[in-house]
Amino acid sequence: MRNHNIFKNLKIIELASVLAGPAVGQFFAELGATVIKIENKKTGGDVTRKWKLPKENKDDLFSAYYHSINWGKESMMLDLSDKEDKSIAIDLIAEADILIANFKKGSAKKLGLDFGFFKNINQRLIYANMCAYGEQDGRSGFDVLMQAETGFLYMNGEAKRPPVKMPVALIDILAAHQLKEAILIALLKRKETGKGNYISVSLVKSAIASLANQASNWLNTGHIPQRMGTQHPNISPYGDIFLTKDKKEIILAVGTEKQFAELCDILNLKEIKSDKRFSKNINRLKYRNELIEILEKAFLNFNQKELLEKFDAKKVPAGTIRNMQQVFDLPEAKEMVLENKDGNKCVRTIAFEIGKN
Repeated sequence: MRNHNIFKNLKIIELASVLAGPAVGQFFAELGATVIKIENKKTGGDVTRKWKLPKENKDDLFSAYYHSINWGKESMMLDLSDKEDKSIAIDLIAEADILIANFKKGSAKKLGLDFGFFKNINQRLIYANMCAYGEQDGRSGFDVLMQAETGFLYMNGEAKRPPVKMPVALIDILAAHQLKEAILIALLKRKETGKGNYISVSLVKSAIASLANQASNWLNTGHIPQRMGTQHPNISPYGDIFLTKDKKEIILAVGTEKQFAELCDILNLKEIKSDKRFSKNINRLKYRNELIEILEKAFLNFNQKELLEKFDAKKVPAGTIRNMQQVFDLPEAKEMVLENKDGNKCVRTIAFEIGKN
């Protein structure tokens, strides 16, 4: 992975904590920007410093969670209710290109750190604020609540079983992408006008914007998405997991009729290609259970490696289910690892390449 320095002349002040805002700060740090993270001196800094696994050293200043989205930043402990500390923060922001914050309703104005104040002393400042439910709602945002409030939790899990939370704070990550995009647009606008802008991104709208086909299924057909485990409401067999003869798992992602025909040929199930129940995707959805039962028996005739090689040769989308150790055995994952000066590691927020030619 190349060492990008596209934003080496940008200065960013981060007044955000937890995940969404700090992920944006790290994004710019990875691209060469100077990022100063101002943490709350009264509370011992970003709350994620204390979010440690049982196996972590209790005496360490940082948790692995904290390291996940704070690479490449300079940390500064300030108490914004203290006159001197607040003055230091104001001086830093007055010279900054971007301020990343997650102020709740009214708290920025109460502290005297709202956009209206900085607009008068730094016209080029891009003031990017992350909130939970919107600028006029003072509720705090926690990812599991957002997953619940925006439909993700209702959809996620096995049929006839309780909802399941996604194992990363996905709504925070989605909101971070929204904030990055808005900041990049504001930077382009500033290049034209010479002036900064105010940006507001909410977790709730970011989540709703990411409902994609599940939202369209409801908006256009009145279908309320139900819990289906790894299966897909619009495609079959897609997301189905099968056990092989050597007791290993393979997951399918068959999205076209050609791929389904190749799957049948590989599994020696040529006869079901012309079966009206399975010949078209729309029918396979109707007779999904019958199809899965047939496929389960067929998979037991092959070893995992053998099948994956056959699928790969015929371009049938299939894969294995990896744990975290196995993921980071992949060469692609090794390229995504960043290391701090103290040896702690995290994953890059950037997964693109620029400037190869």
